[in-house]
Amino acid sequence: MLCEFCSGKTKKRKVKRQHWLKGRLYIVEDVEAEVCKECGERYFHATTLDAIDKCLSTEHPVKAYLDVEVVNFNQQM
Repeated sequence: MLCEFCSGKTKKRKVKRQHWLKGRLYIVEDVEAEVCKECGERYFHATTLDAIDKCLSTEHPVKAYLDVEVVNFNQQM
């Protein structure tokens, strides 16, 4: 597959994905993606994203919990 941003070739890799579902942020590891060798852009198949949604919508094992700050950049100026 070719990257739509830089026309570089992609390669299948396992990556971490930040995934929002119902207002909650999840970090999902070992997700298959096509990753551009040139610019690093990542592409996920719709079936993969659907499978993540399904997994997160049911009871699932949790590897770790993280605290995350949410900052409004515009208010910092």
